[in-house]
Amino acid sequence: MNAEGRLGETRLDLEDAEEQEESPPWSSRGLPRKNTAGEQTDVEVDVQDEDMDSTHSDVRPLVQDRDPKGVNRCLKVTFEDVIAEPPSVRSFDKVWLWSHALFEVSRLWFYRLFSILLAVPVSLAAGLLFAVLSCLHIWLIMPFVQLCLINMHWLQTVWGSVLNIAVGPFFTSIGKCCGSINIRLATD
Repeated sequence: MNAEGRLGETRLDLEDAEEQEESPPWSSRGLPRKNTAGEQTDVEVDVQDEDMDSTHSDVRPLVQDRDPKGVNRCLKVTFEDVIAEPPSVRSFDKVWLWSHALFEVSRLWFYRLFSILLAVPVSLAAGLLFAVLSCLHIWLIMPFVQLCLINMHWLQTVWGSVLNIAVGPFFTSIGKCCGSINIRLATD
């Protein structure tokens, strides 16, 4: 039930797995689709009050796009990027198919195995490192910089005066002296 006391309606797609691969699962959420026989299948589900107040949204689109900023664009490696046979030299078709399948399966499962072994410890170490760096930046570095800026105001005033009194006029006069020098290149 929603806030007005009405029952919520949810429609479920009962389609083949092939049709799911063609379009993203969130592209037509809530709309009935025609199944292979040409008829529509609607399923009504009672939605409870706590389900409507839940802060959790649909997680499926988030799981699909795990690199939204494209940080690891260079790691999109496929079988064709690694192994390619020129037209003049070809192996048997079955060897090519089995090689392709073995490459994809081993890449997927070894990645999953290494991510099981390394993801949690590396995430913990990275979280700890960024927490320490953030803490140092917030509580030590920025207060020290502000302390220096506040207490060194007299040095900034003295340095500005030295530049305006001695260094600025010296380089201005050198620039005027060297500004009248002309170089002419002549070919003999």
